[in-house]
Amino acid sequence: MKETKSLCAKIPIELHNKVRTSQEESRLTLNQYIENLLIEYYQMKEMKNMPQTRTLALQISEELFLRIKNYLDKNPQLTQKAFITDLIIKALDEAES
Repeated sequence: MKETKSLCAKIPIELHNKVRTSQEESRLTLNQYIENLLIEYYQMKEMKNMPQTRTLALQISEELFLRIKNYLDKNPQLTQKAFITDLIIKALDEAES
């Protein structure tokens, strides 16, 4: 288990209520939810520093979609984007070597 540390901050009540509602709907613990938000925030920030981004869209079978969803549910620290991007990079690195 990775080492953790608490982070505490006062935020406006309206924002707190919005976060808690979204967190409850996600069925994640507050720790998991906030960790995911922070990971996504820093990933987006890193993407903004990239020269250009493009959208890649594709259709997959329902079975494959559910397998991916189940995997991500068991690994809440991963976003769908991070998971798919990592798979593509690994496949390309392997193909190019």
